[in-house]
Amino acid sequence: MRIWSIHPKYLDTKGLVALWRETLLAKHVLEGKTKGYRNHPQLDRFKLTDKPIDRINQYLTTIYNEALSRNYNFDKEKIDWNFKPSIMRVTTGQIKFETEHLLNKLKIRDKKKFDNLNKLKKIDQHPIFKIIKGDIEDWEIT
Repeated sequence: MRIWSIHPKYLDTKGLVALWRETLLAKHVLEGKTKGYRNHPQLDRFKLTDKPIDRINQYLTTIYNEALSRNYNFDKEKIDWNFKPSIMRVTTGQIKFETEHLLNKLKIRDKKKFDNLNKLKKIDQHPIFKIIKGDIEDWEIT
Protein backbone atom coordinates (compact mmCIF):
# COMPACT_ATOMS: atom_id res chain seq x y z
CA MET A 1 0.00 0.00 0.00
CA ARG A 2 1.34 3.43 -0.94
CA ILE A 3 -0.57 6.53 0.07
CA TRP A 4 1.62 9.19 -1.52
CA SER A 5 2.52 12.45 0.21
CA ILE A 6 3.44 14.00 -3.12
CA HIS A 7 0.70 15.42 -5.32
CA PRO A 8 -1.10 12.80 -7.44
CA LYS A 9 -0.57 14.90 -10.58
CA TYR A 10 2.89 13.33 -10.83
CA LEU A 11 1.56 9.77 -11.00
CA ASP A 12 1.16 7.88 -14.24
CA THR A 13 -2.17 6.22 -15.05
CA LYS A 14 -1.26 2.98 -13.30
CA GLY A 15 -0.09 4.88 -10.22
CA LEU A 16 -3.19 7.08 -9.99
CA VAL A 17 -5.58 4.14 -10.32
CA ALA A 18 -3.60 2.19 -7.73
CA LEU A 19 -3.63 5.18 -5.37
CA TRP A 20 -7.42 5.49 -5.71
CA ARG A 21 -7.96 1.79 -4.97
CA GLU A 22 -5.47 1.65 -2.12
CA THR A 23 -6.85 4.78 -0.48
CA LEU A 24 -10.38 3.40 -0.73
CA LEU A 25 -9.12 0.24 0.95
CA ALA A 26 -7.48 2.39 3.62
CA LYS A 27 -10.80 4.18 4.12
CA HIS A 28 -12.55 0.84 4.63
CA VAL A 29 -9.88 -0.18 7.14
CA LEU A 30 -10.35 3.07 9.09
CA GLU A 31 -14.12 2.57 9.01
CA GLY A 32 -13.74 -0.97 10.34
CA LYS A 33 -15.27 -2.46 7.18
CA THR A 34 -12.53 -4.96 6.38
CA LYS A 35 -10.88 -7.91 8.00
CA GLY A 36 -7.76 -7.36 5.90
CA TYR A 37 -4.45 -5.91 6.95
CA ARG A 38 -5.50 -3.25 9.44
CA ASN A 39 -2.12 -2.18 10.79
CA HIS A 40 -0.32 -1.03 7.67
CA PRO A 41 2.28 1.66 8.48
CA GLN A 42 0.88 3.94 5.75
CA LEU A 43 -2.32 4.22 7.83
CA ASP A 44 -0.56 5.35 11.00
CA ARG A 45 -0.45 9.03 10.05
CA PHE A 46 -4.20 9.02 9.46
CA LYS A 47 -4.95 7.06 12.63
CA LEU A 48 -3.03 9.63 14.67
CA THR A 49 -5.21 12.54 13.52
CA ASP A 50 -8.24 13.93 15.32
CA LYS A 51 -10.61 12.52 12.68
CA PRO A 52 -9.00 9.77 10.58
CA ILE A 53 -12.05 9.16 8.38
CA ASP A 54 -12.42 12.86 7.62
CA ARG A 55 -8.74 13.01 6.71
CA ILE A 56 -8.92 10.01 4.37
CA ASN A 57 -12.02 11.46 2.67
CA GLN A 58 -10.23 14.78 2.29
CA TYR A 59 -7.21 12.96 0.86
CA LEU A 60 -9.45 11.13 -1.63
CA THR A 61 -10.90 14.40 -2.99
CA THR A 62 -7.56 15.39 -4.51
CA ILE A 63 -7.20 12.00 -6.18
CA TYR A 64 -10.75 12.31 -7.49
CA ASN A 65 -10.09 15.82 -8.83
CA GLU A 66 -6.89 14.69 -10.53
CA ALA A 67 -8.81 11.82 -12.14
CA LEU A 68 -11.43 14.30 -13.38
CA SER A 69 -8.74 16.49 -14.91
CA ARG A 70 -7.58 13.42 -16.89
CA ASN A 71 -11.14 12.49 -17.89
CA TYR A 72 -11.07 9.29 -15.84
CA ASN A 73 -14.31 7.98 -14.42
CA PHE A 74 -13.78 7.57 -10.66
CA ASP A 75 -16.90 7.17 -8.52
CA LYS A 76 -17.58 10.38 -6.61
CA GLU A 77 -19.97 8.49 -4.31
CA LYS A 78 -17.04 6.62 -2.74
CA ILE A 79 -16.14 9.82 -0.87
CA ASP A 80 -18.04 11.26 2.08
CA TRP A 81 -17.87 14.93 1.14
CA ASN A 82 -19.07 16.08 4.59
CA PHE A 83 -15.60 16.25 6.13
CA LYS A 84 -14.15 19.28 7.84
CA PRO A 85 -10.83 20.11 6.10
CA SER A 86 -7.62 20.04 8.08
CA ILE A 87 -3.88 19.98 7.48
CA MET A 88 -1.50 17.16 8.26
CA ARG A 89 2.28 17.34 8.32
CA VAL A 90 4.85 15.57 6.19
CA THR A 91 8.61 15.89 6.32
CA THR A 92 11.01 17.08 3.65
CA GLY A 93 12.76 13.74 3.91
CA GLN A 94 9.53 11.89 3.15
CA ILE A 95 8.84 14.03 0.09
CA LYS A 96 12.38 13.41 -1.15
CA PHE A 97 12.10 9.66 -0.52
CA GLU A 98 8.76 9.40 -2.34
CA THR A 99 9.99 11.48 -5.26
CA GLU A 100 12.94 9.15 -5.75
CA HIS A 101 10.67 6.11 -5.34
CA LEU A 102 8.27 7.43 -7.97
CA LEU A 103 11.09 8.33 -10.35
CA ASN A 104 12.30 4.72 -10.20
CA LYS A 105 8.81 3.51 -11.11
CA LEU A 106 8.28 6.07 -13.88
CA LYS A 107 11.67 5.34 -15.43
CA ILE A 108 10.26 1.93 -16.33
CA ARG A 109 6.56 2.68 -16.84
CA ASP A 110 6.26 6.19 -18.29
CA LYS A 111 9.33 7.89 -19.76
CA LYS A 112 7.50 11.18 -20.43
CA LYS A 113 6.27 11.48 -16.83
CA PHE A 114 9.75 10.49 -15.65
CA ASP A 115 11.39 13.24 -17.73
CA ASN A 116 8.88 15.86 -16.55
CA LEU A 117 9.25 14.96 -12.87
CA ASN A 118 13.01 14.63 -13.08
CA LYS A 119 13.31 18.23 -14.39
CA LEU A 120 11.45 19.79 -11.47
CA LYS A 121 13.35 21.60 -8.75
CA LYS A 122 10.39 21.54 -6.34
CA ILE A 123 7.81 18.80 -5.95
CA ASP A 124 4.34 19.73 -4.74
CA GLN A 125 2.88 17.77 -1.88
CA HIS A 126 -0.67 16.48 -1.73
CA PRO A 127 -2.65 19.54 -0.53
CA ILE A 128 -3.68 17.89 2.73
CA PHE A 129 -0.05 18.11 3.84
CA LYS A 130 2.12 20.94 5.10
CA ILE A 131 5.81 20.25 4.64
CA ILE A 132 8.07 20.52 7.67
CA LYS A 133 11.79 19.85 7.94
CA GLY A 134 12.72 16.34 8.89
CA ASP A 135 13.92 12.92 7.87
CA ILE A 136 11.89 10.13 6.33
CA GLU A 137 8.77 9.50 8.40
CA ASP A 138 8.95 6.80 11.08
CA TRP A 139 6.09 4.87 9.48
CA GLU A 140 7.86 4.57 6.12
CA ILE A 141 9.26 1.17 5.22
CA THR A 142 12.68 1.67 3.62
